[in-house]
Amino acid sequence: MAVASVVIPAHNESASIARTLAALATGVEPGDLEVVVVANGCSDRTAQIARSANPPVRVRKIGQPSKSEAVRVGNATASVFPRVHLDADIELTGADVLRLVQPLIAGEVLATAPRREVPREGCSWPVRWFYDVWERLPQVESGLFGRGVVVVGEEGQRRLDALPRMLGDDLAMSDAFGETERRVVAEAVAVVHPPRTLRDLLRRRIRIVTGNHQADAADVRRASSRTSPRVLLALVAEQPRLAGPVAVFVAVHLTARIAARRAIRAGDFTTWQRDESSRMKTLRGVASGARS
Repeated sequence: MAVASVVIPAHNESASIARTLAALATGVEPGDLEVVVVANGCSDRTAQIARSANPPVRVRKIGQPSKSEAVRVGNATASVFPRVHLDADIELTGADVLRLVQPLIAGEVLATAPRREVPREGCSWPVRWFYDVWERLPQVESGLFGRGVVVVGEEGQRRLDALPRMLGDDLAMSDAFGETERRVVAEAVAVVHPPRTLRDLLRRRIRIVTGNHQADAADVRRASSRTSPRVLLALVAEQPRLAGPVAVFVAVHLTARIAARRAIRAGDFTTWQRDESSRMKTLRGVASGARS
């Protein structure tokens, strides 16, 4: 019997799915994890690459390019709890999956996520400055979102199933749990590749702003998940060197808000603004000798 099921929705992820599956195979024995890849609306070789993984994984194909539908199909296919919801472009080792499920098995919390690592190599300076601020925000440090991984048990999955389908699904999943019900497991690490260019960063932030608006309208977003001017001013007061990065952060945020207005006015909460520059990276965890 597998220790946990991993559900991976994947839309045109031929550039990243191999490294994601290779990382999952690190630090575990074959059969420890039940891995389900749902290739949704793919026009590339995502499904074929996933089928060639070693150890083998279960692959489902659906014609609709929809992350929420892919998650639904993946959950219907998976048979084991805890359930690991993993984005297809995130590197997470199998050993770290085992670390993430332990608090759930012990009944300590309802949801977990790993510490994030956001490598900045190859990124333009505005992108680096943006993430220098973003990673220091209190809600980013404590929330489960922005990590590409959320792990839940059966009770936690029932809570997620009750949520409306959201563009910003990781924020909705994080805010479905109170601070005492969720935990960031510092011993587990997810490598979250950021966009390399300012243009791709804006595409990602437009999607996030649109999703946040939808979450606000559905009343599933906690007040603690918002960034206030007071928080940004406190960062600069504590570390004056962040004055420039904070200015870049605010400029990116305001630009994304303006650009998101068209989708919000049209009620378009399905178009996935995707950056491609974050997907062509080396397999950091496996190449450097991942933790076991």
